[in-house]
Amino acid sequence: MRELQDYRAEFPILAETTYLVSHSLGAMPRKAADRLAEFAQEWAERGIRSWAEGWWETPWTVGDQVGRIIGGPPGSTVMHQNVAVAEAVVVSCFRPVDPVRNRVVYERGNFPSVRYLYQAQPDLEVVVCESDSEIVERIDERTLLVPISHVLFKAGEIQDVESIVRRAHEVGAHVVLDCYQSAGIVPLDVTALRVDFAVGGSVKWLCGGPGNGWLYVRPDLAEQLEPTYTGWQAHARPFGFEDEMDYARGAGRFLTGTPNVAAHYAATAGYDLVEEIGVGRIRDNSLRQTQLLIDLADAAGFEVQSPRDPDRRGGTVTVDVPEFAAVHAELAVRGILCDFRPDAGIRLGPHFYNTDAEIRFAVDQIADILEARAYERHLGATAVH
Repeated sequence: MRELQDYRAEFPILAETTYLVSHSLGAMPRKAADRLAEFAQEWAERGIRSWAEGWWETPWTVGDQVGRIIGGPPGSTVMHQNVAVAEAVVVSCFRPVDPVRNRVVYERGNFPSVRYLYQAQPDLEVVVCESDSEIVERIDERTLLVPISHVLFKAGEIQDVESIVRRAHEVGAHVVLDCYQSAGIVPLDVTALRVDFAVGGSVKWLCGGPGNGWLYVRPDLAEQLEPTYTGWQAHARPFGFEDEMDYARGAGRFLTGTPNVAAHYAATAGYDLVEEIGVGRIRDNSLRQTQLLIDLADAAGFEVQSPRDPDRRGGTVTVDVPEFAAVHAELAVRGILCDFRPDAGIRLGPHFYNTDAEIRFAVDQIADILEARAYERHLGATAVH
C-alpha cells in the first residue's frame, strides 16, 4: 500500500504552492492531462466513429465510477454538467406539481445555487430552515422535496441525514442529498441512507475538474418517474430519432442532451486515485489533519467556526480572523491557496496529498500577516498623533 505522501507527485501544483483549497477546487492529477490528450487524439484520428467507440456511453460508465465511490449500484448514477442541472431534472419529475403537496423544506446553509432554482419555480413554496433539526420539525404532508447538504459548505458541518430521510419518508416526501462537499472526503453510502436522489460534482475532493456534475436516482424510483426536463440521450432509442419520447430504463432516463465527453475523460484520473486510496483512509487522515488545524488555530487565538466534534466535521476548517478577506489575499501572494466566505472566515481544506508541515506553515503565515497588519495600524495611529 502506497503512503499518502507518495501521491504528492501525482499533482503538479503541489510543487509550487501550499494547496489547502480542495474543498473549492481539488488539485489536478497529472494523469488528467493524459486523459484529455487521449480524448483529443480520438477526436483527431477517429472522428465521428468515437461516438460508437465509447464517447456516447460516458455518462453511464463514468457515472458508475462515481456510484462506486458514493455507494450507488451500477446503473444508478449518471453524469450532468453541474448540480443545478441535475436538481432541475429532479424537480421536473413532479410536473405538474400537486397544489396540496408543493412545499420544499430547505436549509439556509445549503449552497445558494440550489435555492435559486427552487425559488424560481412559481408553483413551489420554499420553507427555509436554520438547522437540520428544524428541517425534521418542518417536514409534513404538504412537503414534496427536501434538498439538503451532506456537509454544509461554509462551516464544513455534517448534517443528520438519517433523521431527515426517516421523517421525509414517513410523510411521502423525497430527499435530494447534495454530496458536493462530502464525496471523496467523508464516507458515503446513498443506498444505506435510502435517499431518493443524490447530486454532486467533481470539482472538489474528487479532483475531477469542472463540467462533471452527477445525479444518483434510487433504482426503484428510476423506473417510476418521467422527467420533463429531458433530451435525446434519455430516449430508449436516441438514434431512432422518433417523434415521441420513450424513456430509457433506469437512471439513463434522467439524462438530457449530448454529453460533455472531454470533461468525463478528465474526471476519471481523480476518481481513480480516490478509489485506489479509499474514502475511509482519506477520512481518517482528514480527521487527523483537521484536528491539527483546530489545535493550531486555538493556540494562535483564532476563532474556529467549524465543528469540533469529529462526527459532525467534514473536510474543511473555517477560521474567523480580523480582515479575513485581506488576509486571504496576502496568503495567495505567499503561495498559500485557500479561500474565504462571507460571514464565515478563511476556509482551509487539507486533502490526502497535504503534509502536516504545510498546515503548520499556513497557520503560522496567517498569524504573521495579522501581526504585520496590526503593526501597520499602530504605525498609522502613531503618525496621526
